[in-house]
Amino acid sequence: MAFSASLSSPVRFHNHPNLFAFSPKPTPTLRPTKPATPFAIPPLSTADVAATFDGTTVAVIGGGSFAALAAVLSLTDPEKRRRLQAEEVGGGDKEVVRDYFNNTGFQRWKKIYGETDEVNRVQKDIRIGHAKTVENAIKMLTDEGSLRGVTVCDAGCGTGSLSIPLAKEGAVVLASDISAAMVAEAENQAKEQLVAGKDELSPAPVMPKFEVSDLESLNGKYDTVVCLDVLIHYPQNKADGMIAHLASLAEKRLILSFAPKTFYYDLLKRVGELFPGPSKATRAYLHSEADVERALQKVGWRIRKRGLITTQFYFAKLVEAVPA
Repeated sequence: MAFSASLSSPVRFHNHPNLFAFSPKPTPTLRPTKPATPFAIPPLSTADVAATFDGTTVAVIGGGSFAALAAVLSLTDPEKRRRLQAEEVGGGDKEVVRDYFNNTGFQRWKKIYGETDEVNRVQKDIRIGHAKTVENAIKMLTDEGSLRGVTVCDAGCGTGSLSIPLAKEGAVVLASDISAAMVAEAENQAKEQLVAGKDELSPAPVMPKFEVSDLESLNGKYDTVVCLDVLIHYPQNKADGMIAHLASLAEKRLILSFAPKTFYYDLLKRVGELFPGPSKATRAYLHSEADVERALQKVGWRIRKRGLITTQFYFAKLVEAVPA
């Protein structure tokens, strides 16, 4: 992405599975020592809160206010809103996600993942956070050598922010997404960057294969499977199955990012649900690292590297798993 040069915060991953391994050098504007805003929640919900708040109206809640906040949260019913949303599209979480990312969600995330200046401060910060996740995932992949000829499944490719750089590195990429609108945009971006610019890239990259598919329907075998910022759409009981399925597609490595579940982040996410905005965002699910690790262990995989990517409004755990 265009701003990748400003994201040069090298990841220091450790191989010991019990170490909290990521220790980036924070910048004053993007990585405060302590989170300073109640709306610093995971990627999807944050951007939708940003539809209501422009980033300058975000309030700082002190320790004494959290007790009052908890009382307010106990009186809210975000689940009722989600049920009504599911009824509107005639299905459950998956149908809501598909509808959202083919309509209002597509327009919002196309801007966030793109290069337009028509984003507010919160959305721009999320753009930077997601780009850091992509950058660090690519670093994980290239640490062990060239990607030329390596087969990669980019499960939940969005607008191609990972698939296209992987193709430039020589990887053979299958890029899939539940949203037909996202897949069409990713393919257009790939044609613009890979086909139009093939004379500048030597040897010429292989064009990714794009397809519309949910995670459950993916098949085949790949050297590596990558799934970034997608598990946020799955509750833990379904995420376990998704992790097992993705692991079954991977021969050597599985790279996942997910919104971490801690008491603090969970509280902030619930605050965001008080302000759904007019777009009716999809449900956001947080996952504890221990739950993700257990799901991997059940299918014979172990976490080899792990890290935490944070900006002011974006939080993601990034893990690389290999067969045990």
